[in-house]
Amino acid sequence: PKAVAAGRTDSGVHASGQVVHFDFMGHIPPKKWASALNGRLPKTIRVLESVEQDLEWHACYDAVYRRYRYTINNSRRSNLFLNPWSWHRYKFRLDENLMRSAMETLKGFHDFSTFQKVGSNRAHAWTTIQEIEIERNGDLIFFEIQASGFLYGMVRLLIGQLVAIGEHRMTLKEFEKNWKDRDRTTIREAAPPQGLCLIRVGYKSNIFSKAASFDTFPKSFINVLDPPINPC
Repeated sequence: PKAVAAGRTDSGVHASGQVVHFDFMGHIPPKKWASALNGRLPKTIRVLESVEQDLEWHACYDAVYRRYRYTINNSRRSNLFLNPWSWHRYKFRLDENLMRSAMETLKGFHDFSTFQKVGSNRAHAWTTIQEIEIERNGDLIFFEIQASGFLYGMVRLLIGQLVAIGEHRMTLKEFEKNWKDRDRTTIREAAPPQGLCLIRVGYKSNIFSKAASFDTFPKSFINVLDPPINPC
């Protein structure tokens, strides 16, 4: 059967909370599909839970939000165990308070053309950012952004701009003016893909158990760095 995913990610981006649906008529009970598929899938893919839905239900079109997490390793030293899951940004200690202030301006329904990669076939660039937050834990910085939908390359372009603010290469006024004026010429850097992870897809009703829907890529899993670096 043809599988339909809740969202598409760039090459190199991870997904711990991807949702997929397919239509099937047969003798395998819905709850057995997870174990049946895991026995045949490569070790890099695991199905956490399988449930039955109405034939009209759609993994992509019925989603009311998608939530991404981006992880930055702000340590002086690289960490071989974290490199596949984070962006090692080490030259300056990032100012998370400035970045948090910049993020607050993004909430709500806006035209985010500034953060859309060239080549998108989307009809418009309007979407609603529902939640956006930042947390520092030692040398690790976690960004989480939840929206009704995302533009092509949106999160990686946005993170690149926020890092410029955190490194004091861009002011809050410049950032807000640029994205509200839809000025794509200011975008010079996109964050690399490995730090980005689709962690959750939300629907009007709870489809999966909480164990399968939340904390499938917990922050504590990658919180293994040294004490915070000294400010530059």
